[in-house]
Amino acid sequence: MKTALKTLPESAEALKTLLLSERELSVQKNAELKKKDAEIIQLKQQYQHMLEQFRLSQKKQFGKSSETSTDQLPLFNEAEQIVEEEASQSSAEANAQTPARQKPKRKPLPKDLPRETVLHDLAEADKVCDCCGGPLHQMGCDTREQLEFIPATIKVIEHVRPKYSCRSCEQQGTQVGIKMAPVAASPIPKSMATPSLLSQIITSKYQYALPLYRQESLFKQYHIELNRKTMSSWMLAITPLLKTLYDRMRHIQLQQQVIHADETPLKVINENKHTCYMWVYCTGTDSPPENRRMKPDRAPNSVLYDYKNSRSGQCAHDYLQNFKGYLQVDGYAGYEQTDATLAGCWAHARRKFIDAQTVQVKGKTGKADWAINHIQKLYRIEKEIKDKTEDEKQAIRQKQSKVLLDQFKTWLDTSALHVPPKSAIGKAIAYSLRQWPKLNRYIENGNLSIDNNRAERAIKPFVIGRKNWLFANTAKGAQASAVLYSIIETAKANGLIPFDYLKYLLEELPGKPGDIDYLLPWNVALTEK
Repeated sequence: MKTALKTLPESAEALKTLLLSERELSVQKNAELKKKDAEIIQLKQQYQHMLEQFRLSQKKQFGKSSETSTDQLPLFNEAEQIVEEEASQSSAEANAQTPARQKPKRKPLPKDLPRETVLHDLAEADKVCDCCGGPLHQMGCDTREQLEFIPATIKVIEHVRPKYSCRSCEQQGTQVGIKMAPVAASPIPKSMATPSLLSQIITSKYQYALPLYRQESLFKQYHIELNRKTMSSWMLAITPLLKTLYDRMRHIQLQQQVIHADETPLKVINENKHTCYMWVYCTGTDSPPENRRMKPDRAPNSVLYDYKNSRSGQCAHDYLQNFKGYLQVDGYAGYEQTDATLAGCWAHARRKFIDAQTVQVKGKTGKADWAINHIQKLYRIEKEIKDKTEDEKQAIRQKQSKVLLDQFKTWLDTSALHVPPKSAIGKAIAYSLRQWPKLNRYIENGNLSIDNNRAERAIKPFVIGRKNWLFANTAKGAQASAVLYSIIETAKANGLIPFDYLKYLLEELPGKPGDIDYLLPWNVALTEK
């Protein structure tokens, strides 16, 4: 409020008092305006945060996930969708006037499959020329192959053991000794389950996620009453037998330089806690080696599951014991309780920036785009050096990746000062800064990976299976599942057929204590067999 000149007081003291009051009033108004501006800014930030959360929820609920596994096959109309996608892709190529793709050729069927030849020949009366009536000669033949599927064959094996006794002792009235051949070793004594039947049940459930109640209905088609309770008791019965191999693989795993780890929730009904966890620990790669004969400097491919009733970091500490090597994990703080040197996961860091990119205004680029492009440069280097030795990888990373990492760290420090901390981009930047020592660690050792996708891919079969059977009844059942999943997934990682490998184990392990290293899935003698 301005004071008119004619109303100004004449005395100096009164004028001074008036000026002070005017200044206080001005300061008060400025404070109120600043408060209102702060409230407006806060409301805008809250609105932006809610908008970001809404967009992320939309993406999670309706968007296509880049990590969706093609093995899950969740769609009812999958056959139609695949055909439609192929047709739309061909139409797009035609509209773009790109060179036509070569029609894919059917791969020949394996030569070692049994074959049955069906001859389709002309009748003798037709083997004459329609023009001159002369006899025709064979100038070649046209051959095509079809694949015949023969349903499972089930048979009963009767084990007959003749009994022998001494007739002379019988006539003399002395005690008669009866001799028989020893009972053949069996994975479950006095059970009708053979190694092949057990292997079929286990692989159906743990490799192909087929619950026991569905397997029960399949056996009924062959007029065999095999209920799920019996099959469940069989799997619990053979777990101690396979646990010896599991323990040996774990012992070897803890001697490696690098272990990947991850965890996923599991509901166990009879546990007091609502949520338990299945932990996974991996070494090597998740793709079978082209050359089965393992190189001395290559870590064996192992995938071992460990059931625990919590997500406490003590669970990882108990499994890893005194492991001092590198542990490649995501940002979960529980792994800090281990004695290992932690290495971070750039896939998780990138995922945060992808979320921030999702909530950006359409058609505009921002900080998230710059971050994603920069991380992509790091992955491009990894793609180029994937076939190099560990020493070569480390040298190239120190020369090329380190420069990109330093640039990214400078950008993170600067950007953190200019973005709201609760925004999606603010959270992505804060995550990368918190994890930076771990994210930067992979350039220290050529055995390390840029991310923890090894463990994430390894735990995915368990997550897919969980969607079918939903929960475990008891902790004992969950522990058995951990052992059986470990055998299946480690066999797959080493290029073995899980059914054949399990059948071989159940034939070899019973009644044969001692050295079992020849049964390890990466064992040369086994793979040659």
